[in-house]
Amino acid sequence: MNDGADYAETHQVLVLNNLRSRVVIQAEGQIRTGFDVVVAAILGADEIGMSTAPLIAMGCTMMRKCHLNTCSVGIATQDPELRKKFAGKPEYVINYLFMLAEEVREHMANLGITRYQDLIGRTDLLKTSENINNPKAKFLNLELILKNALHMRPGVNITAGSKIQDFQLEKRLDNTLLEKSLPVLNGEKKWVDIDLVINNECRAFASTLSYYISR
Repeated sequence: MNDGADYAETHQVLVLNNLRSRVVIQAEGQIRTGFDVVVAAILGADEIGMSTAPLIAMGCTMMRKCHLNTCSVGIATQDPELRKKFAGKPEYVINYLFMLAEEVREHMANLGITRYQDLIGRTDLLKTSENINNPKAKFLNLELILKNALHMRPGVNITAGSKIQDFQLEKRLDNTLLEKSLPVLNGEKKWVDIDLVINNECRAFASTLSYYISR
């Protein structure tokens, strides 16, 4: 998710339905500093996804023409002449991530938090800025975003992944589809007729078959 309101609302809804322990929420989009990471966690994010900032650390100059195969720093291109210009090293990204982690640690220390998990959903640690230059921003009401989900339904487990789930993958209709498709996959036949009843529980029907075909 790439918007603070998105993962704040998602966190709240999952807590209200006692499903938070089954879901991992990942925040991404414009996350570049340790402060951004801490705010995302406070709003309910378990994980952080980053792309732009590590790219810049690697040498990207944000020319916005990745799709044209003309990246002048040799990152988003397959042109051998342009790729010669790439001067990035893994150490640059590693160094950036170490500094990011250190900033996160400093913010957590200032808040009196020792574990990242203890940050998640702690919206009481956030408040709106009082120094607002944009007059329109003064009309924003962030009360619902900053509402603590555990106050809405106390006692719910919000540790993502702590509840073991049985997805009953052995009962998927994909298994039957794959079994009936084996003659084609093995090259014994060119086609087969398959008659199956598909209902709304078959959320990703045929995805496993696609995997076997591509493999």
